[in-house]
Amino acid sequence: MAYLLGIDVGTSGTKAVLFDENGNSVAHALYEYPMYQPQMGWAEQRPEDWWNASVETIKQVITKSGVDAADIKGIGLTGQMHGMVLLDKDCNVLRPAIIWCDQRTQAECDEITSIIGRQRLIEITANPALTGFTASKVMWVKKHQSDIFEKIYKILLPKDYIRFKLTGEFATEVSDASGMQFLDVPHRRWSDEVLDKLGINKEWLPTVYESPEISGYVTQGVADITGLKAGTPVVGGGGDQAAGAVGNGIVKTGIVSSTIGTSGVVFAYTDDVRIDPKGRVHTFCHAVPNTWHIMGVTQGAGLSMQWMRNNFGGMEKELSVFLNNDPYDIMTQEAAQAVAGCRGLIYLPYLMGERTPHLDPYAKGVFFGLSAMHTRQDMFRAVMEGVAYSLRDCLEIIREMGAEVNEIRASGGGGRSSLWRQMQADNFHNPVSTINSSEGPAFGAALLAGVGAGIYDSVPQACEATIRVTGVQQPLEGNLAIYDKYYGIYKQLYNDLKATFKKVAEIE
Repeated sequence: MAYLLGIDVGTSGTKAVLFDENGNSVAHALYEYPMYQPQMGWAEQRPEDWWNASVETIKQVITKSGVDAADIKGIGLTGQMHGMVLLDKDCNVLRPAIIWCDQRTQAECDEITSIIGRQRLIEITANPALTGFTASKVMWVKKHQSDIFEKIYKILLPKDYIRFKLTGEFATEVSDASGMQFLDVPHRRWSDEVLDKLGINKEWLPTVYESPEISGYVTQGVADITGLKAGTPVVGGGGDQAAGAVGNGIVKTGIVSSTIGTSGVVFAYTDDVRIDPKGRVHTFCHAVPNTWHIMGVTQGAGLSMQWMRNNFGGMEKELSVFLNNDPYDIMTQEAAQAVAGCRGLIYLPYLMGERTPHLDPYAKGVFFGLSAMHTRQDMFRAVMEGVAYSLRDCLEIIREMGAEVNEIRASGGGGRSSLWRQMQADNFHNPVSTINSSEGPAFGAALLAGVGAGIYDSVPQACEATIRVTGVQQPLEGNLAIYDKYYGIYKQLYNDLKATFKKVAEIE
């Protein structure tokens, strides 16, 4: 039996999952680490933490599984997108990585837009300049930390730093590279025009591969500390959303995924390049060679529930210890006791600004409509509904762009919640299905590794061989009208508060 390893470098932790060639999960391990916020709106992590977590989780899955490392035929990498890892000529990390949800770079986004031109930037990179993307982070370092900028030897994404540590190779792949804003997305290669105009040395960027292509091999030194076999191939892999889409079978027209992780994403496959001229959603290269995808993003999806748990869920955390249960499950049980619409309590999930559809780094989280009659259960449910409204924003734009939506598959940590899936079905006016694997990005990365290793003929064939639908939740007729009414108010609230968000930012 052949085995495949998927490594997911997430925001809260790194997960390694070992699968057999039939797509069954054999062993998994998770190692967590912190996110640092030195100032309001900033978000950083230590790349060394990602590597330590990768080593530990790899060792654990090999030990737990009892699998001979020689039978692990390929490794796929995935993880949080957009993060900026800077290395010097000795390959040492120059500063903590500025990660995807950091919002400090609006001035740099304005500068990039001015230098290249908004329309031309969208033509090349398929997206407007965004605070989340890597380019604005590099420009921020250029402006504010010139001593560090002058020492740059390589610019890597989070998963590609792990690739370098595993293989010694500087490489990336098209799906993750699409989110750097240095890539010519229609042509799937670095853009000389963008790099030249921004003053970025092309030699600083890694080699670009298609996602299933082999990009390097595990070194002997890494084999010694992890238990892997030296020479094990490592494929390009994918950004967490593209890899997660592969892991959900979003590799053909009509099947869409709705993922609730730290962020929330609605993802649609497309055979051609479709670009929203308003820049409300992203168009990136897909992990399926020579295809693309449209992706709407809400910054604070699972992050909103994590914030709620950390600040108001002390009772649930304590109770979970005695019940041997996840505190999120307890919070969800409480939320289920509240009625749909929460009697007018509406939550805007803009804890880290917002992308789709607003592109606003100044947006803030809001509870609107709070009254003395509302309870703890209402507040938990309102957070979940606010995330569902935000995902609906994403899906409506994707539909507006002409993407076919026949089936929606739920995934991510939030996708395991029956209540959250029901909220999505009710808001989308569309059934929401689940599949046999819940590992998402790690599974997708492993399937990509299987294609690179020759176990599968293609990415669609890998999905066909391993993925099946296991359940479907239909919209509840009684909830449709309720959510439609409150969704209209939800959308209006942002427009009413937009100028106020900016005023608050100016005071801060």
